[in-house]
Amino acid sequence: MKAYRLVLHVALLAAMLLGGTAAWGQGIKVGVVNFARLLEEAPQSQASQRILTEEFSPREREIRNQEQQFKQMEERLTQGEGFMGEEERQQLERDARDLQREINRAKSEFNEDLSLRRNEELGKLQRMLIGEVQAYGRAQSFDILISEAVGVVYASTAVDITDSILEVLKSRYSAQGGSN
Repeated sequence: MKAYRLVLHVALLAAMLLGGTAAWGQGIKVGVVNFARLLEEAPQSQASQRILTEEFSPREREIRNQEQQFKQMEERLTQGEGFMGEEERQQLERDARDLQREINRAKSEFNEDLSLRRNEELGKLQRMLIGEVQAYGRAQSFDILISEAVGVVYASTAVDITDSILEVLKSRYSAQGGSN
């Protein structure tokens, strides 16, 4: 919430600073976009989550099955303490250890792969959302669109003061004889 207020204050400050430009006389249309909410509530975000779930649920089920097998092996070892032969018990312990290593490896790979895919999907989703917000800003004639997460998402040429600042920098550079 603090970031949202900060962005709002920056937007208002920017609007006041632009008071000397031609855009101020026409009135500046400023909007604030809550990207966290877009990421949470957009149907594209929910579709992305479904894609990840469908893609990774078979591997997750396999890991759960392996964990169940491991649990059964532990139970057999505990229940068969007095009834199991030494060689059979040692083999079962080795099998359980091997399965535990395999489970740990599978979990690690699963988490790494899921994290990579989640980041890929999130990146695609963020690029799409920024594009949509920019298109909306142009279509609705906004001068500035600001987000608490991204900063300035869209700025029209009416509020872009880069050329003016470049002119000041060039004149100062020339006035100083071409040095900093």
